Amino acid sequence: MESSDIDRIADWVLRRGLEGAGETDLLREFCEKCNAAGLPIGRSLVVIDTLHPVHEGTVFRWRDDDVEEKAATPYGRTTEGQAADAWHRSPFYHLLQTGGEELRRRMWLGEPADFPVINEMKELGHTDYIVFVYRFASDAVIGEMDCVYSGWSTRSPEGFGDKGIAALRRLVPALGLAIKSAALARVADTLVEVYLGRDAGRRVIKGRIQRGVADRIDAVLWFSDLRGFTAITDTAAPDEIIPLLNDYADAVITAIHEAGGEVLKLIGDGTLAIFRADDPALASANALRAEAAMRRNVQALNARRAMEAQPITTVYLGLHVGEVFYGNIGSVHRLDFTVVGPAVNETSRIASMCRSVDRPLLISSAFAEALPAEKRKKLVSVGRFALRGVGRAQDLFTLDPALVQAPHNGT
Repeated sequence: MESSDIDRIADWVLRRGLEGAGETDLLREFCEKCNAAGLPIGRSLVVIDTLHPVHEGTVFRWRDDDVEEKAATPYGRTTEGQAADAWHRSPFYHLLQTGGEELRRRMWLGEPADFPVINEMKELGHTDYIVFVYRFASDAVIGEMDCVYSGWSTRSPEGFGDKGIAALRRLVPALGLAIKSAALARVADTLVEVYLGRDAGRRVIKGRIQRGVADRIDAVLWFSDLRGFTAITDTAAPDEIIPLLNDYADAVITAIHEAGGEVLKLIGDGTLAIFRADDPALASANALRAEAAMRRNVQALNARRAMEAQPITTVYLGLHVGEVFYGNIGSVHRLDFTVVGPAVNETSRIASMCRSVDRPLLISSAFAEALPAEKRKKLVSVGRFALRGVGRAQDLFTLDPALVQAPHNGT
């Protein structure tokens, strides 16, 4: 590989990074361009950690043969079990422990294949293997993302050669910078989705961050909380409370997402969500579909927790339809992307009435009117109530108890 090729590929990497190319495309195109310029890369991998509630990071792979392999593989925590054992036996871990930046094994010269991954490459006919670890400055670390790891191998009879190694040393840092840029964009997407919700997160990432910027929308409103949560916290061991909240939040949120809803806020044991659609009947039907899925989730969860002698509960839910403001509310120092308006307060009051009338689900008259006719037939009136803080009394409904007792898929 000539110096002009190195300059050309380095320029290409920087431009692709600025364009926002994804990690998989960056690695594939980089390896193809290097091979075309005479740098014989046979296999490569790039590893970068992330900031994610489940995954520790992602491995990106490329190979020059026809063997099928996932180009990107997220991985979990490497702090225990087999994952920890594999990590501790890797050349990357060795470099982190020794403070090194580079490790090379020239198998064609008889150098030891003293790491499992290098021995695997040797058995597959590879002759040269080099790994790099490029660390970030301490104030540039985000979550687990503190460096970029990469590994490169070739089957060329005499390895990469001096020119090939020099080219990799020059080019891989540029590739690492482009991949870090792509990974940071992915972290931003993850954070706003996890903490704000999917739709709100997308809006914020696209620039909807001005204070006071809010849309007036019509939406189906969902407010749920846990039955007897205060009593549970008074009697359960302190270390049982967070797992309980997580278990029931997962049962609720999964059902909402699968039915097309957006979770906007978790308030202690409560969940505020919205369902939107061009047709209010569809949005209302989706909310009821989520309610049915949530009941199934909670039933399965309670069976498991009872087997483990853990506290169990159920979910109270209020459903309403109304006009709300959807957007940024708060101060210049702290904003929240959520919904506000009388309809939100009314939904909360409806949910709180569940305790008084001993019903797991209460539906406003506006929600009932928005439902398709065949769904509306499955409702029964609970009575007319004056809700605290709401200027007018209204009729509330619930699903026919016979339908709640029996499976009601899609109800």
